[in-house]
Amino acid sequence: MDLHGRSLLKETDLTAGEFLHLVELGAALRQERRDGKRPLRLAGRNIALIFEKASTRTRSAFEVAAHDEGAHVTYLGPGESQLGYKESVKDTARVLGRMFDGIEYRGSAQRTVEALAAHAGVPVWNGLTDEWHPTQMLADILTMRDHSDKPLREVRYCYLGDGRNNTASSLLVTGALLGMDVRICAPEPLQPRAGVRSVARGLAGRSGARITVTADLGAAVAGADFLYTDVWLSMGEPESEWDERIDALLPYQVSADVIARTGNPAVKFMHCLPALHDTETAVGQMLYDKRGLRALEVTDEVFESPASIVFDQAANRLHTIKALMVATAGDLR
Repeated sequence: MDLHGRSLLKETDLTAGEFLHLVELGAALRQERRDGKRPLRLAGRNIALIFEKASTRTRSAFEVAAHDEGAHVTYLGPGESQLGYKESVKDTARVLGRMFDGIEYRGSAQRTVEALAAHAGVPVWNGLTDEWHPTQMLADILTMRDHSDKPLREVRYCYLGDGRNNTASSLLVTGALLGMDVRICAPEPLQPRAGVRSVARGLAGRSGARITVTADLGAAVAGADFLYTDVWLSMGEPESEWDERIDALLPYQVSADVIARTGNPAVKFMHCLPALHDTETAVGQMLYDKRGLRALEVTDEVFESPASIVFDQAANRLHTIKALMVATAGDLR
């Protein structure tokens, strides 16, 4: 399947077949790495990594994947370029596109990554925006494939928490694209926006996916193969609004009771990380001091349980991001 020269800005840039091709390629490249093989399919390529937001997994995955395949990377962190400050996104894209063979962008505005792709003339990859998180989805589907014996179309997964955020939107649309059973469980004010639901319904009509958006936790998790959540305090909300968000979302915390309510002894827990599951972070300790909460979106009991596959999920960011770069900017001959 030829994806050379293509950008990935959101999940719907790919057909279901193209999406699954990248997932399978990620699995193959993961096995190659385990076998100690280094084909260097990105040899001689230069990759720009633009990060307007701090990152652990996305930056590490792009850098290690590029180095594994022989590419060089240039990291442009917050404040380290003139992007949007003294130089427009369009002009920056035309400069970088003449120097680099691919560009990754992680920041706030979806319009920024779209402008980069429109004017760079090289593949552009969305490492995260406020709207979509497509590289996370490639890793998530590979992780589900790894931890389920079912065909993907029979897999049932449920996201609990803030249904408006980028991860929830991407999970809803990805499940719809691939014909899966996807549920978004959130309080009504925090359920996916109308535009995202419309896209998902259109995709589901073609793929046969079953999509559910509900505030009813019991119905949402029943029979689920995977429970998924995300940090509640990640979208730049001022601290003055934290109490209101926490109060709204506490009924959707993934606890041992919620795991049991799936009725599935093999259910797995997923999280795109970082997670506020204990008091071993500055934010976690602050919330404990202020509200007596030892965890937010997931309890430590679940996070550290055998059901948790969050670190397999994190590791798969490397392999699927490598697949994306190799397929779109590398040499697969």
